[in-house]
Amino acid sequence: MNLQLERVIIVGTSCCGKTTFSRRLAEILKHPHIELDALHWGPNWVAKPADEFRRLVENAVSRDHWVVDGNYGLVRDVIWPRATLVIWLNYDFITVFRRALIRTLRRSLSTEELYSGNRESLMRAFFSRDSILWWVISTFKRRQRSDRELHETNRFPRLEWIELRKPVEAERFLAETEARLVYI
Repeated sequence: MNLQLERVIIVGTSCCGKTTFSRRLAEILKHPHIELDALHWGPNWVAKPADEFRRLVENAVSRDHWVVDGNYGLVRDVIWPRATLVIWLNYDFITVFRRALIRTLRRSLSTEELYSGNRESLMRAFFSRDSILWWVISTFKRRQRSDRELHETNRFPRLEWIELRKPVEAERFLAETEARLVYI
């Protein structure tokens, strides 16, 4: 398979592992990694104004090579026409929810800073309307359906798509990509 790896978008439901996967792929490819959540969120989990977010994304994807993780509809028209490949992490709900729970507990207990000084907390995760765990539960099917429609409607016919349905497939893809690049 001769994939176009110049400008890659990683999509999938919330907490499926897009950022971890995209960071590793960007490192393998030696491309800049662009995390849309980091560009979107300001301090105290307040979304940046739409025009500022768009400007940040336009600047980030103006380069010749990158790996973007996230799928904000607000900036799809900026990113997708420039992309060469979409990798869809299309995992089952149990895998995604388990990852969300483990990640949230780890981040809350370690007080790991995410972006713009934001941190996850047990209070926010379990006792708030803004819970990432509730977000995963309430948006999982809709996000999966939306990603499938994007793929099947062929709105971006130039784009190649790869669907990875299990974490082991994602690991294999990364290993094979790294091995291919060693021989180039």
